Amino acid sequence: MADHEDELAPTKTEGFKVGQKKTIEEYKQLDANDESLNRWKASLGLATGDPIADPNDPRTCIIKSLAIEAPGRPDIVVDLTGPNALEELKKKPFVIKEGAKFRTKVVFQVQHSILSGLKYVQVVKRKGIRVSKDEEMLGSYAPNTTDRPTYEKKFHEEEAPSGLVARGHYNALSRFIDDDGQVHLEFEWSFEIAKDW
Repeated sequence: MADHEDELAPTKTEGFKVGQKKTIEEYKQLDANDESLNRWKASLGLATGDPIADPNDPRTCIIKSLAIEAPGRPDIVVDLTGPNALEELKKKPFVIKEGAKFRTKVVFQVQHSILSGLKYVQVVKRKGIRVSKDEEMLGSYAPNTTDRPTYEKKFHEEEAPSGLVARGHYNALSRFIDDDGQVHLEFEWSFEIAKDW
């Protein structure tokens, strides 16, 4: 997928520099008397539960599922943990009703170290021509624990295009990437804009 490298590169914030990496224990001890920093550490979940990391799995971020939520409809959920999940996702397009409002939801797990600045980047093409590029900042997360085994993040609400010209087949490239440039998942998928679900 290297030929899509430039298309899926996230936008850089001018002047932003990634901070020095620290271990979880170093973060826990960092400025222990600083009240605002302690609230930030608590928001990351650094103080609760036992780690649930798999020592045989080197990944920092495991994307478990994606879902499309639309009011009044059952969610369309794609389990990404199966051995052929990404291949199936590419072969079976979603159907989205024209003009429908919907949002994407991701469920993921973080292990081994703090995940800084996770982003979702998506490029959508129709007949080989790029029609959109979207980015969604998901945030920074501590490793999951028994108290919080997964994270769930809902994206901003979107509205599907409508009209005869908008209907048809679309291809998408998606990537989950962090502030360090580490790609956690990259995949191709497709969807149809149709008159009805």
